[in-house]
Amino acid sequence: MQNQPLFTDDTIVFGLLMLALGFIFYTESRTSGFWHKFYKIVPGLFMAYMIPACFTTLGLIAPEWETTNKSGEIITHSSNLYYVSSRYLLPAALVLMTLSIDLKAVFNLGWKALIMFFTGTIGIIIGGPIAILLISMVSPETVGGIGPDAVWRGLSTLAGSWIGGGANQTAMLEIYGYNQKLYGGMVFVDIVVANIWMALLLIGIGKRERINKWLKADTSSIEALKEKVSDFSEKVKRNPSLTDLMIIAAIAFGTVSIAHLCSNFLGPFFDNVVANIESPTTRNIFTFLSSKFFWMISTSTIIAILLSFTKAKTYEGAGASKFGSVFIYILVASIGMKMDLTLIFDNVGLIAIGVVWMSIHAVLLIIVAKLIKAPYFFLAVGSQANVGGAASAPIVASAFHPSLATVGVLLAVFGYAVGTIAAIACTILMELAATS
Repeated sequence: MQNQPLFTDDTIVFGLLMLALGFIFYTESRTSGFWHKFYKIVPGLFMAYMIPACFTTLGLIAPEWETTNKSGEIITHSSNLYYVSSRYLLPAALVLMTLSIDLKAVFNLGWKALIMFFTGTIGIIIGGPIAILLISMVSPETVGGIGPDAVWRGLSTLAGSWIGGGANQTAMLEIYGYNQKLYGGMVFVDIVVANIWMALLLIGIGKRERINKWLKADTSSIEALKEKVSDFSEKVKRNPSLTDLMIIAAIAFGTVSIAHLCSNFLGPFFDNVVANIESPTTRNIFTFLSSKFFWMISTSTIIAILLSFTKAKTYEGAGASKFGSVFIYILVASIGMKMDLTLIFDNVGLIAIGVVWMSIHAVLLIIVAKLIKAPYFFLAVGSQANVGGAASAPIVASAFHPSLATVGVLLAVFGYAVGTIAAIACTILMELAATS
């Protein structure tokens, strides 16, 4: 937990994030000089993530902080910007980016997308136990602990998070009964390692042509989808009127409200259904159905796909996906502010396990991508659909093209479904590795 930052008012913090984004887009638009050369190497989306992280590291802003009142009680405060971005702007962005999607063309992307997703899942399953074995050779105490304090129990929550999401992570905490006083350390590793890996993927997007050439990847299906959406956008392109802008806002946030309405009903409903399942194992496998976030993302995606079959898709010509991209960049900035770069050195042992674990996940993805000649897009989105989930998979996908955000969401939602089962398999292997 950080000390009180310089700016604690979300209104001011949001302004700082927007100034950072404005600076990035202004400098990225330069056609010559230093900035032109800089953005040939470093993608703007990566800078949208890193500048807020630097603000947090310098103590200007913070996602959470503690203060002490006159009675000596410690009070925890937190920023609401990530919550607002992920619960309101993310579903709105998904709708606006999906309006012009061609679902048939998405399915024509083929089997390589699924192969890379499952490769990412397998990388997490085997990465955990291998990381424990390797780190135990150097520092046995790092992977030790007995009973509820056993490190492998805590790492089970990482497996749940990195294959599925928050609901799967909570399920693993319940299944294996890790000491909740130590749980914060695992959440910290989750945030640090997952965000470092996301940053590396974003850097790779700027070099995707070179990477695809090395992979000998066939990108024709992706280019066909992008071209189809671009052709449609050009066909319906128009100078947006105030009416167009208001209808775009109505489509986006009307869908957000319906998604929240459905999630407020479906989350508690399935919570009761899951709670009444007699088998503890089966109950925990389906815990993700109790997540309001899962139903919010699922509902908004379904509505967006349905709208893509109506005249609403013509609002792409008035700039619908551009507004969606604005929301995505704000979400990226709010994710970036959760990262304090100095914390990487606070728990080197657990961070080392996480880094080795994620490296195995990455290496396996690269090997399989090379073998099946899969494009970097499938590698990056397949990984983030596991590690990042529904919040960051569409961010990475949309960095290739706004129309591809839906691919990230569909794979991420699939990750929720398999998350707990795969995480249990990973944890069994980690227990064997830790106790052998």
